[in-house]
Amino acid sequence: MSEIESSEITKIGVIGAGAWGTALAQQSAKAGCDVTLWAREDEVVTSINERHENELFLTGIELSEHVKATSKLSDIAGVDFIFMVVPAQFLRIVLSDLKEHISENAVIVLCAKGIEQSSGMLMSEVVAEVLPKSPLVVLSGPTFAHEVAKGLPSAVTVASKYQQIALRLSTAIGLPTFRPYASRDVLGAEIGGALKNVFAIACGITTGRNMGDNARAALITRGLAEMVRFGEHYGAKRATMMGLCGLGDLILTCSSPQSRNMSLGIAIGEGKKVEDVMSGRRTVAEGYHTSSVLANICKREDLDLPIVMAVNEILHEGKDVEIAIRDLLNRPFVDEIED
Repeated sequence: MSEIESSEITKIGVIGAGAWGTALAQQSAKAGCDVTLWAREDEVVTSINERHENELFLTGIELSEHVKATSKLSDIAGVDFIFMVVPAQFLRIVLSDLKEHISENAVIVLCAKGIEQSSGMLMSEVVAEVLPKSPLVVLSGPTFAHEVAKGLPSAVTVASKYQQIALRLSTAIGLPTFRPYASRDVLGAEIGGALKNVFAIACGITTGRNMGDNARAALITRGLAEMVRFGEHYGAKRATMMGLCGLGDLILTCSSPQSRNMSLGIAIGEGKKVEDVMSGRRTVAEGYHTSSVLANICKREDLDLPIVMAVNEILHEGKDVEIAIRDLLNRPFVDEIED
């Protein structure tokens, strides 16, 4: 770890060349880093290296010549920071494949948002299990990939128990239009990023049902209450939930069809079948998987997260949307602020 803290950071590896991974690669290159971007698809590697554009996942953005794409994990060897931007359910297997190619000094920057379905583990727990000696940073916040790639103003949380490493990462990739804010609450940053996807699906359903802006505002606010309740149960800080990686990400994801999770909810609200919507998608809506894991955790820990439970019932238990909405609206009246 001392080697990372004392040397200038110039080499960044990004694992996952979807829209967000490509945007982070572009941002890092604009900030002056040399970037190696790993893609599973050969056509993505060719598109980036020969035409400086990710034509499959981030069309219309001219990428820096300092972004070099590869399909070989061995090409990531020697970088200082490794951004993990693969879908949450594939994080473990990719980390396992990557393990032999990287040094213990390489810092894992966790960008996947979700909970592992098979184990119920947060992404940081998966990293700790596969790469127990690697320092970890969680990068999370209200960001749409196209806007970051275009250089529009954005801000994110970089959370790590190693504050010097978080600062060095912020210095390496930060620009006036991309502002990283440091935090020590790794758990809170992860929980905010995971739960907001489920609430975005709920907001999408109300939008697809034409239930109005009042309903969406109420869902965002009550979703935040559930996020805080869940986070505090596991020791996360309430202040983190109110920051960029909690409230900020929640507002953005629940307010635009650009969000993959909200667009999934809109389709379901419009009457499309869940399995049909999921089968026709190239990109991953993490909230689909996270909702079932959260529902199991809520039952086990006796946590009251009614919106989460309703989304899970619709997505995974075949509950009718109208009945789920009615049951939510008919819940008993309670105090807004919990003691």
